[in-house]
Amino acid sequence: MFGNTRAFSGFAVDDIAKAKGFYAGTLGLDVTEEHGLLRLRLGSGAEVLVYPKPDHTPATFTVLNFPVDDIDTAVDELTGRGVTMLRYPGFEQDERGVMRAGGPYIAWFTDPAGNVLSVLQDR
Repeated sequence: MFGNTRAFSGFAVDDIAKAKGFYAGTLGLDVTEEHGLLRLRLGSGAEVLVYPKPDHTPATFTVLNFPVDDIDTAVDELTGRGVTMLRYPGFEQDERGVMRAGGPYIAWFTDPAGNVLSVLQDR
């Protein structure tokens, strides 16, 4: 039924202007704004819709993952741009905030609305 449609994902933020600054400026994504909504265009050709929600509550799970070739370089670049890596109790993370045990290397951070994002590297 939906095999030939162009599906996309979306999530809410509490401030579109801050989100636009973060996704375009800090993360360097191609971001367009139309009708009060943001459209994030990712390198793969995928798009993500970001919409305002005044009573927004941040997701408690990762809403967007960014695969990278070198997680250390990605984390260093993000922290150099003012992004703070999250630390989760029970997860063994190194000094950069990268979890390297079991599965891909991964580090989490948030957007200005508190939504959880990650960078991850397949080994």
